[in-house]
Order: sequence, then structure tokens, then C-alpha cells
Amino acid sequence: MNPTFHPNRRSFLKQLGAAGIAAPFFTRHLISAPPSGAVRHASFGALGMARADWSALTTHASLKLTCVAEVDLARAEDVKKKFPEVKVYQDWREMLDKEHKNLDSVNVSTPDHMHAAMGMSALQLGLNVYGQKPLTHDIYESRRLAEVAREKNLVTQMGIQVHSSIEYRTAVQLVQTGAIGKVKEVHTWSNKKWSDATPRPDKADPVPATMNWDAWLGTAAERPFIGSGYYHPSNWRKRLDFGTGTFGDMGCHIYDPVFKALALTAPLTVRSEGPTPNAHNWGENAVVHYMFPGTKFTAGKTVNVTWYDGDERPPAEAQVLLGAAKLPAQGSIFIGAKGVMLLPHVGKPVLLPEENFKDFAMPKLEPVNHWHSFVEGVRGNGKTSANFSYAGPLTETVLLGGIASRFPKATLEWDAAGLKFKNLKDANQFVRRIYRKGWEVKGLS
Repeated sequence: MNPTFHPNRRSFLKQLGAAGIAAPFFTRHLISAPPSGAVRHASFGALGMARADWSALTTHASLKLTCVAEVDLARAEDVKKKFPEVKVYQDWREMLDKEHKNLDSVNVSTPDHMHAAMGMSALQLGLNVYGQKPLTHDIYESRRLAEVAREKNLVTQMGIQVHSSIEYRTAVQLVQTGAIGKVKEVHTWSNKKWSDATPRPDKADPVPATMNWDAWLGTAAERPFIGSGYYHPSNWRKRLDFGTGTFGDMGCHIYDPVFKALALTAPLTVRSEGPTPNAHNWGENAVVHYMFPGTKFTAGKTVNVTWYDGDERPPAEAQVLLGAAKLPAQGSIFIGAKGVMLLPHVGKPVLLPEENFKDFAMPKLEPVNHWHSFVEGVRGNGKTSANFSYAGPLTETVLLGGIASRFPKATLEWDAAGLKFKNLKDANQFVRRIYRKGWEVKGLS
């Protein structure tokens, strides 16, 4: 492979267009019976979360990892050692251009800003997609991925593996069976700090010889490479153009059982009380208030859910309800009409006050493998529980918090159907971004 090769864009788009025509027939074949019973799979990304995903997926006997796209070839050594026959591409577009006819599924496990471009390109080619959280970098992208996956009847799953855990499924069941009564409010938090209050360094460092910096930037605007881990391999989470901060990183995990248990839909309003981002980086110590329409599992016509990260935590009046129970580093407090549920991330739900639930029989659930559920879905056996029809709205909700942080102490009224804010037009510019010229993607651009 020539690391500097870039596929002819016209060829790539031609393939996408052809796949769009053939997708209904190709998709039915995939869902009913992948060739020879095997699921032929590609990974976007080779190390970090990508390695976690392809490692878990390949424990399924029917899945075969055939190729990998990795912009930094030094990070592909691990996958090549484990699977010597795997083809490695430095440009994901080249991989799709050459390999899509020999694939059934992909996982997208890269920096957030490329999730939608890669995921949509795969969907357009009729490939089933396992997409890491957050599903996308921007709200519009989440909406479109959910729509296209549904239109093409493809199997999808977002990488919120705790969604399938016994702990989170138990929590959902406890709420929905009324263990703590109708829920009045929820507080949820993470101690992580994917934030940076300092200015971006004014410098340009040499790009590592193994790295294609242009491909790493992808849809984002051009800029110089900065070394010492400023962007690559993980601190991109702090940067506005590439990551989605602590909330984007952990919100899709920790908000998930809240969203699922209460059967929430799109929020009516969102308000940030925390600091704003600077010109390039997400702010620290977020506090974001949501008001959702009430559901059959909530106590009123609306229900409030509040997010805290960094050093921020739920207020004293919520914490006092825990009694002697310690506040975990990450988790949620569900306050119900008949009791409280503390849900650590990741841990067993605790019903409080303890004396009221000492004889309570917890539900007994069977384990579910989140990655294998996706593979079995591709093979036509069952359905995934965090498909894009669920994960898209969940991600949209989380991403609204990031937008709200740019307008502190302003209550933003959200029109979900119109994908816009009703009372603050300046906020609408952050719902959808413009991709860099040459990196446009059918269905998104």
C-alpha cells in the first residue's frame, strides 16, 4: 500500500451513488444471510477504542476482520500482529472504494468529528454500522444517520456497551416497574475533565512520518499539526472542532439509562450554568439543565434532568437523600415519589432509603453481549437495542448541552422537528457544520 495514495473522489462518489440504487436488494441479502454465514467486517481505526471494538467483535465466531483504516500507521501494528492477513489502509475512502463489495459491516471508532462522514459513507454503500459514542459530532449528523439507517433497513448499534449491561438494564426495569414511584427529577454527573481553559499554542510541529494529517483532519478546517499529544491520539476530545467534551464523551453512557428508563423524547428547553468554551476548547465544570416532556414514568407534565461534570456535583438537597451511601465519581440519582435510586457508572442500582427496600427482590436478568448483539443482528438473528433510531435522539440530546454551554444562563427553546432553536437564532449555527472542501459526504453535505 502507498500511504500517500488518495482514491479518486469521483470514483468513490460513483460507488456511493451505485450503492444507493442497489441498497434495498443488497440490504435484504445481508440481513437474511451474510455470505457463507460469515460477517466480513472492517474497522475505522486500529488502536484505542477501535481496538476495544474490533477485539470484542472478533470474539464472535462468525465475524472476520478483513481490513482496517488507520491514519497513523504506527497505530496499526497491534492489529497486524493479531490478524496478519488484515489489509491496512491509511485513507478510509480508499478502503471503502476497494473493499465495500467484500464487506457486510463496519465499526466507526475514531475522533468524534469523523463519525458521521465514515458512518454515512458506509450506510450509503449498504453496510451495517457499529458506531462509537457520541454517534456524531453535530446534531444534524445524528438525525441524518438515524434516517438513512432506517430508510435502508440496515443493522446499527451505538457503542454504549453499558446499555446492555445487567446493571443498566436492571435500573431501567426498576424505574419502569415503579420501584421508586413516578420520577420527579434526575441528577447525573461525571468527574472527567475533557476541557482546556488555555489558548491553542501558536506553533506548527512536524507531522509524524507514519501519519496522514490531512486524513486525520478530514471534514475539519485545515490547521497546523501540534505535537505533544495536543490533538493526537486522545486530547482531541477537548477541542471544539474534533471532540464533544466531557458531556459528549460520557453523556451518551450516563444519560442512556435515564433516557431509556423514562422513555424520554427531545427536550423542550436546555440551559447551561457553567463556563463557556474558549475559541478552541471545551469549558470546564459544566452544569446543564434540561426540561423534557413528561412520560408515563414521570410525576408531572415535564421532568427536569441536570448534568454536572468536572468538579460539579448534584446539589446538597439531592445528595442528602442518599443517606449513608457515598456519591460515586460518575452516576445518576433518580428521585421518585416513593424512593430514590442511586445508579453508579458502572455499578448496581441502589434503592433508598435502605430500610424501605430491605426486603425488595431485585430483578434477575441474563447477560447480553453488546457487540455480539450487533453481529447477530447482521446475521439476521434478533435486533440491536441501541440502534441509531434510539442512539440518534439520545446523542442529539447530549449534543444540545454542548451548544447551550456557548450561551450561558440562556434558556434555549428547542424545536426538535425543525432542528432549530426557537428563541436564539445565533445558536442554530452549531446544529450543522460545513465540511471542508473535498471532504463532502453524500447524505450530509
